Amino acid sequence: MFLKENIMDFVKLGIVGCGEAWRIHSNACKSNPKIKLMSIYDADKKKSKINAKKFKLTAFPTYEKFLNSDIDAILLMMPHYLHEKMVITAAEAGKHILCEKPMATTLEGCDKMIKATKKASVKFMIAENHRFLPAHKYIMEAVQNGLIGNVFLVRSYEGVNEIPALLDPKSWKGHLIMAGGGCLMDMGAHKFATMNWILNDEVESAYCWLTKQCTSLNEKAEDNAMIFLKYKNKVIAETVVSFCVVTPPTNSLEIYGTKGTILENHAWKNPVKINSTHEDFRKNSGIWYEPKIEHGPYPKYYEISSRIEDSHFINCILEDKEPEFTPEQARSAISTILLGYLSAKMGKTANIEDLMEIYQTKGTKSIIEGLEHVIQNNYSG
Repeated sequence: MFLKENIMDFVKLGIVGCGEAWRIHSNACKSNPKIKLMSIYDADKKKSKINAKKFKLTAFPTYEKFLNSDIDAILLMMPHYLHEKMVITAAEAGKHILCEKPMATTLEGCDKMIKATKKASVKFMIAENHRFLPAHKYIMEAVQNGLIGNVFLVRSYEGVNEIPALLDPKSWKGHLIMAGGGCLMDMGAHKFATMNWILNDEVESAYCWLTKQCTSLNEKAEDNAMIFLKYKNKVIAETVVSFCVVTPPTNSLEIYGTKGTILENHAWKNPVKINSTHEDFRKNSGIWYEPKIEHGPYPKYYEISSRIEDSHFINCILEDKEPEFTPEQARSAISTILLGYLSAKMGKTANIEDLMEIYQTKGTKSIIEGLEHVIQNNYSG
């Protein structure tokens, strides 16, 4: 732990998990002089050994021994169902924690993580890289500064190809329990954390469809999802996520307001287009304008956002300040995902009050349990 009066030049960071997320984060960590990579742990000892050699780290055979090593903080990149337990254990060991999204698969899990990290007085942030993407920061500031007037409609999309993992019974990807659901849990965490932030609002109700369009394993959840949302300030939104599209991983966002429109596509060289009649737009009023924003098509935008995200968290430790993206905000994204799953189980619109009733009685794990029975299976072999 850092004492407030201590002046530190860098954070000794331990790595947990050597999968695809680490491939993206590793570039950010290597290029940051405030990060000193120290230790590594992965349940796959072969992966751990390979990465330890590549990055000149010390590999540990157990998570407990890893936490007892000379580290100040951890970067946790493990399957979703492990987040809750591993975050709590790290907090009890006095380590600051940057944990990959989604925060947890239940609201109770999120609550326990928040309680444990606050009790231990450690910094805790979910690694929601979309929250730190320069294009999204520009959009958030444009919306909250009123450049497109009052927002009334939002459309968002994310599509990737995860079919091989979804067809692999040994993979946790899309597993009902280990992943906490399918594409809505996996990518909805991105979409809802970002949309909630941009709109400075929370979801009031949801209507959701879940389907299996291309996969068939019983233990795996939806591979496509469509969800309609109504926010507390009455903005309506549509989000579509897919695990089945043969395309470079991409995202898009459309925001419509009374004074203009913002269009974003991660595949564009200039990711944002804005058309506004707001008086502050002056000579660009009423025409499409493309602001210059640091960006690049996949995987570049992941590398950019991870660099900014990781740097922000490290600076929070060194400067003893709270992360800009709070655990409570990350929990709100999980709340929206679970609200969508609850709608699918109910077969109708679910309100936040419906979710809270489940939370206070049965517990939100009950929403995920039995979800396979309400997923429309369109798989044709």
